Amino acid sequence: MVKKRVPDWLNSSLWSSTPPPDEDRFNRYSSKPTTTTTTDDDDDVVSTTTTSTAGASASDPPRLNPPVPVPPPSLPPLRREISDDSRFSEDVVNGGPSAEDISRQAQLLSELSKKVINMRELRRIASQGIPDGAGIRSTVWKLLLNYLPPDRSLWSTELAKKRSQYKHFKDDLLMNPSDITRRLEKSSSHDNDESSYESRCLLSRSQITHGEHPLSLGKTSIWNQFFQEALRSILMVFAKLNPGIRYVQGMNELLAPLYYVLKNDPDEENVACAEADTFFCFVELLSGLRDNFCQQLDNSVVGIRSTITRLSQLLKEHDEELWRHLEITTKVNPQFYAFRWITLLLTQEFNFADSLHIWDTLLSDPEGPQETLLRVCCAMLILIRRRLLAGDFTSNLKLLQNYPPTNISHLLYVANKLRTQPSA
Repeated sequence: MVKKRVPDWLNSSLWSSTPPPDEDRFNRYSSKPTTTTTTDDDDDVVSTTTTSTAGASASDPPRLNPPVPVPPPSLPPLRREISDDSRFSEDVVNGGPSAEDISRQAQLLSELSKKVINMRELRRIASQGIPDGAGIRSTVWKLLLNYLPPDRSLWSTELAKKRSQYKHFKDDLLMNPSDITRRLEKSSSHDNDESSYESRCLLSRSQITHGEHPLSLGKTSIWNQFFQEALRSILMVFAKLNPGIRYVQGMNELLAPLYYVLKNDPDEENVACAEADTFFCFVELLSGLRDNFCQQLDNSVVGIRSTITRLSQLLKEHDEELWRHLEITTKVNPQFYAFRWITLLLTQEFNFADSLHIWDTLLSDPEGPQETLLRVCCAMLILIRRRLLAGDFTSNLKLLQNYPPTNISHLLYVANKLRTQPSA
């Protein structure tokens, strides 16, 4: 059998990445650890030859291609991993915004100022990365997730309706223990006898234990679940409205970036309503990914195992040598690393600022984030192919579960080339 030749564009020495951090992260949903970045001259590299603008093959059905990221004009320094204490800081790179960021921000502001926003143009610009500042990312994400309509004149009406709807959801689905007590009191006769009152009251003063005190953080306290952050409220409402899925571990990792971005909107009214806005954006995001969280569909054609198989096939099409070494020679099952990559949209593989940049591209795909996500995952493998080809099962598994920091602009550029570049 003749092996497929690896394309020349996979073997340039222009780009480099850094070796993996030392800290182990084998748990599927473990929180992001602090890592130490070092430099390794032997890392895998991929060239930045001119991209092809061709769409899908003739055999594929007609579809709207996602925006094509512009090739990075020069190699910026690798972004350093940020510590846990500064995980939610977006100022990762020292210095002010680049000329490209300033230009892109101006383009986005110009597009957002129109009475009716051109979504195709907005997706094209946003796919290159949304600069931080001026609340641009918050507004753009709401548009990309179809929470806001392109017609600006409808924004106030839609926001008021959705925010009111979320309030009703919380009122109907999340009941405070004190409300339960008041309802019981109203349903009881108005007897002024204190002893009789105490026997009827759910939380009478004499019966309140330390664990049931409203300020108690004990796990058994019935108050604890109601003294919670907005994220938990959102997940509880979602679970009650979606009994077929409810809450699945990992959903919080998808919710956190949404809430962070929307909570940092410069508009005070938007900040006050960030919980409601985040809920509906989360629902829109999950609408295209919910099959990955439904255990009953794991072995179906739309389940997570099928999605991982598609990633394996994509790697085989573009780099059969690497695919053969990983899955046949070293027997690294893609489920060992790709399950977390796909279900968490790469939020655990990069620092928070870089994850937001990746999400800018994922959300800009008009067909949904899944296909672009698979190309990004495939590009991640190709970028470290030399180290993977030189490794055994143990070293490769550790490398893939502790992906090294890399240049995100180039990663997204290579991922886009996988869409436009014919298979080897």
